[in-house]
Amino acid sequence: MRKIVAVELLSLDGVMESPNEWAFSYSDDEMERENTAGMAASDALLLGRKTYEEFASFWPGQPPGTQMVDYINSVPKFVVSGTLEGPLGWNNSALIPGDGFAEGVAELKREPGKNITVVGSCDLVRSLLRAGLLDELRLTVHPLVLGAGRRLFEGWGDTRGLTLVDSKTFGTGVVSLAYQPERREIG
Repeated sequence: MRKIVAVELLSLDGVMESPNEWAFSYSDDEMERENTAGMAASDALLLGRKTYEEFASFWPGQPPGTQMVDYINSVPKFVVSGTLEGPLGWNNSALIPGDGFAEGVAELKREPGKNITVVGSCDLVRSLLRAGLLDELRLTVHPLVLGAGRRLFEGWGDTRGLTLVDSKTFGTGVVSLAYQPERREIG
């Protein structure tokens, strides 16, 4: 069975909004190797509507030839949305209706293949966690405090245990933390 792995870039105070404005100044060769390994372990993206729309307006216009551009533009992209209507215009994109997303994602997990990566997509990550469909949460925590912006678990309201399965500190001060959600609520 395939795994759903959410990969999130966060500030120290939990902000995940607009990482393109702050995260890349902390990137180095070691982090690029880690990103490359993550791409090699995944053969599909699972995105929420907002992230899909941001990606679809940016990535297709990037010149081919870099691993990130080629990966994002070529892999299948599954988009969970209650408002979009298919067919979607970006290469290899398919819609999973929001009202039946749990069944659609569970079906994807049963198909043969590598991991399915969720990037950004805050609302989707929370929905996957609540539905018991998220297998791993990879948080890349950057050493800065933004003070304002959308936070991954803002307004979450549930108590959910996570088990740390991997951690790594990079030379730039960034820390990568990989968690597996516990399949039960705490408290």
